[in-house]
Amino acid sequence: MAKFSSLLFVFVFVLSVVSCSKKPEAPALQEGIWRGVIHMQEHELPFLFEVSKEQEAYAVNMMNGSEEFEMDNVKVTEDSLMFSLHIFDIDIKAKINGEKLEGLYIKNYLNDYQLPFTAEFDKTKRFADAKSTTDFDGKWDLTFYSRNGSTSKGIGIFEQQENLLTGTILTPTGDYRYLEGTNTASEFNLNTFDGNHAFIFEAEQKNDSIFGTFYSGKTFNEPFVGVKNPYIELPDANELTFLKEGYDKLAFSFPDLEGNMVSLTDEKYQNKVVLVQIFGTWCPNCMDETMFYRDWYEKNKDRGVEIIGLAYEVKDDFDYAKSRVEKMKKNLNVNYDFLIAGTSNKSEAAKTLPMLNHIMSFPTTIFIDRQGNVRKIHTGFSGPATGDYYTKYVDEFNFFMDSLLSEK
Repeated sequence: MAKFSSLLFVFVFVLSVVSCSKKPEAPALQEGIWRGVIHMQEHELPFLFEVSKEQEAYAVNMMNGSEEFEMDNVKVTEDSLMFSLHIFDIDIKAKINGEKLEGLYIKNYLNDYQLPFTAEFDKTKRFADAKSTTDFDGKWDLTFYSRNGSTSKGIGIFEQQENLLTGTILTPTGDYRYLEGTNTASEFNLNTFDGNHAFIFEAEQKNDSIFGTFYSGKTFNEPFVGVKNPYIELPDANELTFLKEGYDKLAFSFPDLEGNMVSLTDEKYQNKVVLVQIFGTWCPNCMDETMFYRDWYEKNKDRGVEIIGLAYEVKDDFDYAKSRVEKMKKNLNVNYDFLIAGTSNKSEAAKTLPMLNHIMSFPTTIFIDRQGNVRKIHTGFSGPATGDYYTKYVDEFNFFMDSLLSEK
């Protein structure tokens, strides 16, 4: 009996030593809804995301207003979480602490661009409940005042349901995509976070006007004022960018993703209608446009039409630009042609297409007929968040393309 007791003691002792020497398991990342916050310019930009797990693989699905999209490269290692924000060269890296996350939002393509990020599990409301006493519903004529003294115009299109305010802001170069927020008393707070856009609009109504501030990312902010105006419209997007006097054709030679030089004079584009899309993978509006063109092209590519995307990326580095475009093509399943054209600096980009008066906006689309003549140039893109403006654009686009494709 004494011998058995001794053996039992030794067994228990050895087991305890082995147990103590085991490496502690990594904290589990809770599955379900999380409320994330990007902390920027002493303001909070909230968004919701959902974590799920299949076998050993985690997935993160982010929600921005009425849109949802899946994150890339989700990694959970030891006590940390990391994921890339959709197609953008941007990461969130955070430490897991039970039902909380704490870390950074990082734009990899910019030097020292980091913003604090936090998140809490099982927080299913993006915004706190509030009661509204002011009606912001409708169209607003907005004027933004930049730091250099210039002004720019926008149209606020807001829809109010009790204390929830949604909508977007259109500008001559595109829209601010899906805005969502709250309004209390005479103030509103609208946000969008789609991975790259990190925007906050705060405003207060005084008499018949609103006075506010637009915050973007790490440092940018500018005041704006607005007045309700159901008849306000922006300049015609088909007249902002045009060929300089003496030109009727577009000409370029840029490398494709394999480094082969491509031109509009190549046999592939002869006697075809060609859309030339000026864009960048860093640009969320461009991605809205790309998804529209993707679907349209798949339905119409046998009608004698091609689309060429000219990518203007954030770095003057072919391999980097190629990797961003390849990721975008794969993630969005886009099958038309892409060329590496230059950098996202508008003045530098304009030098690559000297026949244009300027490059005012990413995106911009150039419509070319079967004879190689430029028939129209459309600046910007009114995406799905703009509602009736998007529907109108789609109708006009289809009508114009049908007319071009019917010509011989």
